[in-house]
Amino acid sequence: MAHDQDHTAAVHHDAPGEHKSHKKEYFIVFLVLGVLTALEIWAAELPFDKFTKGTVLTAFAVVKAGIVAYYYMHLKDETKWLKFVALIPLMAAVYATVLCLEVIFRPY
Repeated sequence: MAHDQDHTAAVHHDAPGEHKSHKKEYFIVFLVLGVLTALEIWAAELPFDKFTKGTVLTAFAVVKAGIVAYYYMHLKDETKWLKFVALIPLMAAVYATVLCLEVIFRPY
């Protein structure tokens, strides 16, 4: 009887729509995020002006947020429309950044 249960479990595991483990993928993403965090810490100590340092750290933050959303929030499995909707706040942030830069570098 145990053999039948093992066979049934194996057949059921291969069924379409069955949940597969993402442990390896999540661990790799975790490592990538750890490396990016270490690079952020290193970049924060570099002797750059505040604007350059802020730009670099912001870029790291945006990349890390994108990775988290894509893998841990499962955007990779969503429709193109939902991915677009998720990008709207990022587009608003880019627009706000452009406006701030325009004010900073506007000739008086």
